[in-house]
Formats: sequence, C-alpha cells, structure tokens
Amino acid sequence: MSGPSLKQLHAHHAIHAGALAGAIAKTEQLKQFILDRNQEQIKNAVYDLIDYWETRIISHADAEEEEDGFYEEILEWKPQLKDEVTALKRDHTILRIITQEIRDIMVQDGYTDNVLDKFLALIIVNEIHSRDEERILLED
Repeated sequence: MSGPSLKQLHAHHAIHAGALAGAIAKTEQLKQFILDRNQEQIKNAVYDLIDYWETRIISHADAEEEEDGFYEEILEWKPQLKDEVTALKRDHTILRIITQEIRDIMVQDGYTDNVLDKFLALIIVNEIHSRDEERILLED
C-alpha cells in the first residue's frame, strides 16, 4: 500500500519538484566540470548523478509501481485510467533505460558528450512525466 503523500497532489508534487531540482542542480555541476575539463570530477559527477537518478527518482517510480502501490490503488478507484497508467509506467521504463545506457557508456567509453545529452533527456522525460502524472491521477 502506498503512503499518504503519494495520494495528495501537493505532497506528491513536492516529491517530484524536489527530486527534479536536485537532478538539475547536479547536472549543472556536471556541466561546470565539463567546462573545466576535469576528467576525475566529470567521472565522479556522472556516477553521482546515476546514483541520484536511481535512488531518488527511479526508486520513487518503483514505489508507485509496486504491488499494492500507488498505481494499483489509482486503478481500483478509477479503472478507466488503465491506458494512462500504462503510459506512465512506460515513462518509468524510459528513465530506467536511459540511466542504464549512461552507465554502459561510462563502462565502455568513459565520458562522452552523449552522456550529458542523456542526462538532459532524463530531465525532460521526468518533467513531462511528473506533470502528466499529477494532472491525470491527482487533480480533480
């Protein structure tokens, strides 16, 4: 069963906004390290960002999707939202895929500009997802 904060628009929005703000701040820090051309700081910042996405944003997604979690509860109340919930789950999958692609690039090639592009894509997908989730599932 999901916690009460997931069911309240203002609280759920605060979770989304806080997590996204942290991801943006860490991405801006990465950009600065890239400008400074400090390879060690770049590498550390990338892995810190991967960890952040996995522990703050993807773990939130996992909690929403778990058995007896937020999405299942929503569907019990509003079964007509099945297609919308499926789309929101797909957004979560995209976040997981992109995060894993970043990890794979770092292992295979080290930092490339494609890594920053993928972090920026994560931000965009997450912004759209959070806005849609709040509108579809929590607004009256």
